Amino acid sequence: MRTRRSGRLFSGAVTARTYFIRTYGCQMNEHDSERAAGVLETMGYRPADDVESADLVLFNTCAIRENADQKLYGHLSQLKPLKLADPDRQVVVGGCLAQKDQDVIAQKAPWIDVVYGTHNLGHLPALLVQADSAALPVVEIVEQTEAFPSALPARREVRHHAWVSISIGCDNTCAFCIVPSLRGREKSRRMGDILAEVRGLVADGVCEITLLGQNVNSYGRDLVRSGDVASPGARNRTLFAELLHALGDVDGLERIRFTSPHPKDFTSDVFTAMRDIPSVCEHLHLPLQSGSNDVLRRMQRSYRARRFLDLVEEARATIAGVAISTDIIVGFPGETEDDFEQTLEVTRSAAFDSAFTFEYSRRPGTTAVDLDGHLDPAVVNVRYRRLAQLTRELAGASNARQVGTVQQLLIEGPSKTDAQRFSGRTRTNRLVHVEQHPAAHAGGVVHATLDEAASFYLLGTVTDAPLDAPVGTPPPRTRAAV
Repeated sequence: MRTRRSGRLFSGAVTARTYFIRTYGCQMNEHDSERAAGVLETMGYRPADDVESADLVLFNTCAIRENADQKLYGHLSQLKPLKLADPDRQVVVGGCLAQKDQDVIAQKAPWIDVVYGTHNLGHLPALLVQADSAALPVVEIVEQTEAFPSALPARREVRHHAWVSISIGCDNTCAFCIVPSLRGREKSRRMGDILAEVRGLVADGVCEITLLGQNVNSYGRDLVRSGDVASPGARNRTLFAELLHALGDVDGLERIRFTSPHPKDFTSDVFTAMRDIPSVCEHLHLPLQSGSNDVLRRMQRSYRARRFLDLVEEARATIAGVAISTDIIVGFPGETEDDFEQTLEVTRSAAFDSAFTFEYSRRPGTTAVDLDGHLDPAVVNVRYRRLAQLTRELAGASNARQVGTVQQLLIEGPSKTDAQRFSGRTRTNRLVHVEQHPAAHAGGVVHATLDEAASFYLLGTVTDAPLDAPVGTPPPRTRAAV
């Protein structure tokens, strides 16, 4: 049995100790990490500058990509000598990979203290106390959540922006995705609770929020099914559109973003809300995944390329200057060269303003892992590089169309690559670097003339000039034959 660590526990409270959190994966995990930090700080912990100096190290894991577990075990291996040299140091593994592989993690790293799953964050204080005298890692995994992450305290990295969870879990069955089995069925948060949180965030200095859900545009359907809320049919708007309108009435909230919607569930009332509500930003992340109908069918995506392109067309026709980003997977089992060419064609036709591209990787527990036709990784990599080149060219052309305009920037902070500049985002989510200026500080809003464009950023100059109309619609092009 482990010896109780001296000088650390007193009347259930932790004092004078530090923590460091390493986050893998998506915005959901970033949000969970902010909550984990908030929970730890209510226990008396304070942030450390790095892993080496921290008394507690927490790995918030992802299970989507194949290399996610490799990264975790690599970092755990690097941390092991520090842990063995200082048994008082606590090591915690939480999140999606912990939910999926709790026994494997405990077996591979038996010297860690706590393993907890996607629904256990609120139990972290008790787990840490329990681990203080346990002979093996304390492992706690539950299958259903007891509280939304947003119900827990948070320590945000910046004051001006906040993640806001509107739902957790997912009812879709995408063949490549393991999230539904790790985060459970979709569960929507009550609108009143969301609005109360957002008003509190605005009172604390937040001017921009990002709504989070595995499928945000199906928000509230479970509440309607259970009878917790009335059907929105009489208002001719989905509950997600209703939520956007309600948030648009929150005084002091300047920017609203959301991620990620599912194309099969997207409705015109959301496009209308994006057009009519001043605080909803003109940026839409709409995952394509593949431009081949055959691949989409095997992916179990429940829409086809023509439907996707119709959504892109409707978005650009409805929302002036909207920027559209996407996710695309290359090399899904059974993907032929013709399938891949269809993905390239749909990508060209959609003229995405930016794209996140991925090589398919096997994930145990997904439907796709048992499909026939897994491709040679070398073939997948060649296709990936071809797609990445195309999306880079499209992004560069999109940014080039912004040059010469004056756009609003919300400053995020100093540039990560140039100490002489600050970085900010336009309403269309374009990254812009500007030279230092008295108004250019984290959370500050400035106007900037956009001077130069590259594929992934623009350079600008802070100005007093009035804003130009949004620029985002690509030049006319022939519709893809899908």
